[in-house]
Amino acid sequence: MSTKLAGVIGYPVAHSLSPRLHGFWLKEHKIDGAFVALPAKREDFAQIVNSLRKLGFAGLSVTVPHKESAFAIAHDLDEAAQIAGAVNLLVFKGERIEGRNTDALGLAASLVEQLGKDLFKGKDAVLLGAGGAARACVLALSGLGAKKIFILNRNAARAETLARSLEGKISAQLLPSMLSDWGKVAPHVALAINATSAGMSGAPALDISLEALAKSAAVCDIVYNPLETPLLKEARARGHKTIDGLGMLMHQAVPAFAAFYGVTPEVTQALRAELEKALP
Repeated sequence: MSTKLAGVIGYPVAHSLSPRLHGFWLKEHKIDGAFVALPAKREDFAQIVNSLRKLGFAGLSVTVPHKESAFAIAHDLDEAAQIAGAVNLLVFKGERIEGRNTDALGLAASLVEQLGKDLFKGKDAVLLGAGGAARACVLALSGLGAKKIFILNRNAARAETLARSLEGKISAQLLPSMLSDWGKVAPHVALAINATSAGMSGAPALDISLEALAKSAAVCDIVYNPLETPLLKEARARGHKTIDGLGMLMHQAVPAFAAFYGVTPEVTQALRAELEKALP
């Protein structure tokens, strides 16, 4: 097969920007390839993945709700996937399936691009949420040298579970607590990250005030639809440096494209402009 095939698997998946993103790079590098959106219900996931492997696909990007299932079916896992307990990239190597997690790498690259690589060394950060996305954020922040990471969640038990599961695996100190502790934590951090779906199109906005946040602190939202969430809009109005979720999406796709098509692409303003066309 001369045409190199890959895709993104999720449910639902029609809204995914990944086909547009990879399509941009395929055209830019004049590669004979295709990248398609593949809807798969939970109960069909493993069978569909195996069928695509047999059909000659190079691999798959994995999105909600299949990242834990992808972790379970992979024969081999990279370190980030092992720590995260989730996989967002499946690479087919003959009969074997390799599982990787590039979400933390994507966020770290986005933060470095916008803020510089030394901003977080020895500093503290606060993370809102305790789901799978929060786990990737913890890995990214620890890798960038964060000293303490406060994990705030409406359900404090989930934050505690996340912190316990990462104990001894990362260098940063994890401090789980309730979302209601935001006012106590916010004045002391260099960065606040929303790792929940709050503020996403169709979802209610995050119910916090940025009044307690130091003016020098940056605010990141991993949501990218809309590009400027209510949280980022408020942060920008207050003069905070803001980082939207599109950077993380673009940067996490770089190693996926390299694995699928054999070329390492670059994240550029032209790519961002192309993806912004598809966003409200």
